[in-house]
Amino acid sequence: MPSPRLAARAVILHENRLLLVNAWPGAKGDLWCAPGGGVERGSSLSDNLAREVFEETGLRIKVGAPCLVNEFHDPAGSFHQVEVFFRASITAGTLSDDWKDPEGIVDRRRFFSRAEAARLKLKPDSLPRIAWGAGFAYDPLEAIVR
Repeated sequence: MPSPRLAARAVILHENRLLLVNAWPGAKGDLWCAPGGGVERGSSLSDNLAREVFEETGLRIKVGAPCLVNEFHDPAGSFHQVEVFFRASITAGTLSDDWKDPEGIVDRRRFFSRAEAARLKLKPDSLPRIAWGAGFAYDPLEAIVR
C-alpha cells in the first residue's frame, strides 16, 4: 500500500475574505478548498506552497505559521492525504479570470466572505473556523469527497 500523500495549503484572508479554489477540471464539481497541493521531494513545505498558490491563482504569497493539519482517505481504495495548512498573505498579483492553472486542475478562484463560505460545499469543514479564528487544529481522518 502506498504511503500517504503530503500536501500544503494556504489560508489567505484578504480584506476579511477567504481565498478558495475549485479544483475540479471543467467545473464538474462544486467543492471548494484552500489553494495548494502536493509536495515535491527536496523542497520545503513553504516553498511548495508558494509554487502551488502561484500556479493555481497567479498570486505571490508570504507563508506564515501552520494553523491546521487535515487528513482524508478513500475507504474503498489506497488514497490517503495529509494536508498542512499555513496562514499566508498576498505579496503580489491580483486574481484574474484569464489566469490558467498550468496543470489544468483549478478553473475557478475567488474570495468569499464568511457568510458566503458557510453556504459552500467546502473541505475541510473546519476551514472557515480556522480562517477567521486563531490557534491550531487537527482534523482526523475523514472520507474523501467525490
